[in-house]
Amino acid sequence: MESGVEELMPRLLPVDDGDLAEDFDPTVPPRTPQEYLKRVQIEAARCPDVVVAQIDPKKLRKKQTVNISISGCQPAPEGYSPTLKWQQQQVANFSAVRQSLNKHRNHWRSQHLDSNVTMPKSEDEEGWKKFCLGERTYSEIDVLSDNENLGIDYIKVGFPPLLSIVSRMNQATVTSVLEYLISWFGEKKFTPELGRWLYALLACLEKPLLPEAHSLIRQLARRCSEVRVLEENKNEEQISALNLIICLVSRYFDQRDLADEPS
Repeated sequence: MESGVEELMPRLLPVDDGDLAEDFDPTVPPRTPQEYLKRVQIEAARCPDVVVAQIDPKKLRKKQTVNISISGCQPAPEGYSPTLKWQQQQVANFSAVRQSLNKHRNHWRSQHLDSNVTMPKSEDEEGWKKFCLGERTYSEIDVLSDNENLGIDYIKVGFPPLLSIVSRMNQATVTSVLEYLISWFGEKKFTPELGRWLYALLACLEKPLLPEAHSLIRQLARRCSEVRVLEENKNEEQISALNLIICLVSRYFDQRDLADEPS
């Protein structure tokens, strides 16, 4: 390096040549810390002062901008805003669920799935919607089957987020399925099946959040607040479920600007 550059970037770990063995060979793996540092210095000296990135203009035409809304959640209907104590308790419960899931993930992953459980591929959006919500909800069919009394038909009502299922999902799949369900929720009503899966997927999200996951959960919280305001019959159980998701996104995942003001 030139002297001017050395003044701006002093060597924090200088190595004197006297510290090196007489048979020092920079082409072989270092044997001592001094040889390692000298090898680093030699490699750094060989680096060019200016590096020009080779950019493919075709790739820049795709998805050049990312639209991120910074708007907050709509306030809860009067009389339905959760208390701070309730929100803190939900965060504590959720944290315990995540710890248990991480602790026993390998055990549940090793459990055999029932023969009727076939998990879709990560990129199969329609397959995951049917898998999680069931063909009945997916097709918006309210008519009960003639075989209803023979037992639960998970193909029709959707598979619950069993530990043996979610433990097999890597982070890419968790994020993809979360995106599929949030997209569904953007145009459809909130259902218990949807709520169970959203809770389970949030429990599987690793921190720190990836940018796409960060954007998704904020979108989810805002959608929950919209549905909560539009809830005509003020179903207390459903509003409580929506409050819970908003609470977890805002207070566990540190999106405090989306949090409900304590009642």
